[in-house]
Amino acid sequence: MTDTDLPASFPLPLPLTLPLPLASRRVVVVGAGSHTGRALAHAASAAGAELILAGPDPRKLEWTAGELSGPAKVVPVDLTDEASIAALATATGRFDHLVSTAALPANGPLADLELADIHRAFAAKVYGPLLLAKHLAPHAATDTPDGASFTFFSGVAAWRPAPARTVMATTNGALAFLVQALAVEIAPVRVNAVSPGIVDTGAWDRLGADKAAFLHTTATRNPARRTGTPEDLTRAVHYAMTSPYVTGTVLHVDGGARLA
Repeated sequence: MTDTDLPASFPLPLPLTLPLPLASRRVVVVGAGSHTGRALAHAASAAGAELILAGPDPRKLEWTAGELSGPAKVVPVDLTDEASIAALATATGRFDHLVSTAALPANGPLADLELADIHRAFAAKVYGPLLLAKHLAPHAATDTPDGASFTFFSGVAAWRPAPARTVMATTNGALAFLVQALAVEIAPVRVNAVSPGIVDTGAWDRLGADKAAFLHTTATRNPARRTGTPEDLTRAVHYAMTSPYVTGTVLHVDGGARLA
C-alpha cells in the first residue's frame, strides 16, 4: 500500500455516509488500512454493510475495525502472493462487493528503476486484481438485485503521464483495460474502476506546509476548479457497487484533470 504508518487517532472528515442498499451486504475492502481504504470502510459500514478488512498490515486493519459502527473481520493479505489471496477468498466466503485501493508505486527516473520495484507495482495494480478475481469471483453473490461487483482503483497518471511516473501510468492504464476484460470473463459479476485525481485523503499531509499551496494550484488548473475529497471517492465507489447496469467502466473522479 502507498500510505505510511498512520496513528490510531488519524482524523477523517466525518460523517462519510452512503445511501442504502448496503444493508446486509458483505463488502471486502482491500487496502482498508490506507487513507482511502479506511474512508471507504467507514462509509460502507455506516451504510449497513458487513466488512472484510484486508491489507498487508494487521495493525492498521485493527485500527480501522475498531472505528467502525458495524461488524468487521480482519484478514491480512499480500497481493504479491497468490496463496495469500486464495486464503482471503476462503476466509471471506460469500460476499457482495469487493473494492481494492492497493498501490505500490515505482516512481522515479527511468534510469533508476529497479525491476523488483516494477514487479511490486504490477502486483498491486494488475496481478493482484487479476488474482482477486480468480479466487473470489466464485464466491460472489450474483443473485441479489444489485448483483456482485469488483471495483479497483486506477489513477489519472494513466491519462496524464509525466516524467518519473512511467510505471504508475502503465500500471493504471493496464488496470483500466483489465476491468474491461474481467467484466466479460467473470460476468455476471460486474467489474469497474475508479480513477482519482488529486484527492485530499490525508496522504498529501506529507507535504507539510507546502500542502495548501499544492492543493490550491491543482484546483486552479482543474476544469472543476477544486480538488477531491474522500466523499467524492466514496460516492463513486458506491455507484459502482450498487448500479446493476454498469460494468467494464472507468469512473474518472479527477475534476477533469486528465483534460487540462
